[in-house]
Amino acid sequence: MSNFSQVSAIILAGGLGTRLRGVVPGLPKVMAEINGKPFITYLLDQLAEAEIERVIISTGYMAQTIEETVGSSYRSLHIEYSREENPLGTGGALKLSGKPVDTKYCLVMNGDSYVEFDLVSLFISHKEQNSNITILVKAVDDTTHFGTIEVNEKNEIIKFIEKGSSKEACLINAGVYIMKTSTFLDIPDKTPCSLEYDFFPSMIGKGIYGYETEEIFIDIGTPESYAQAEKFFE
Repeated sequence: MSNFSQVSAIILAGGLGTRLRGVVPGLPKVMAEINGKPFITYLLDQLAEAEIERVIISTGYMAQTIEETVGSSYRSLHIEYSREENPLGTGGALKLSGKPVDTKYCLVMNGDSYVEFDLVSLFISHKEQNSNITILVKAVDDTTHFGTIEVNEKNEIIKFIEKGSSKEACLINAGVYIMKTSTFLDIPDKTPCSLEYDFFPSMIGKGIYGYETEEIFIDIGTPESYAQAEKFFE
């Protein structure tokens, strides 16, 4: 499948970005400027180039700033918003955002990280495995600041390991997911609810797989990684 007009996309953009406020004051994290452009526009560029047509941006902290800046369209994308009135966590935000989605599949992206990947290959893998959730994973040398993921020989995820448990080279969650939209119903109703800690571990053994990319991965969550992103997008 190379035509993604029938796949909806959701960008999770409700984070507080507290660690970045020293270098990006007065803005939500996804609006941090990278060489004159809000960071979220680099994600929107990826979606436009993949020919996805509908994007829902999940907002929370400083939602109005995001909505007023990005607007209802970007390039070929039709953009809608799902606003958290109270912090719901990544899981709760996704469940709320997914309510109007009427496509079988949904591409979900964290709004504070950027990773290069081949959407066609990711989607083919998802369908071949008949996966409910496919998490894009990336091998990194130092996982001190990341939770890690273990997969078996079939790339089925068998374990999630909490952040800081290992400094060795391991697979990490790169913040991009292909999901059957029906799985949103399985996200717990607790508030706040985390995809990473509450939902994904509960799906082990229920069709959750990893798909590895060897391309660039950038997380702008800290001043150091934000500075690296500016160099990458020069």
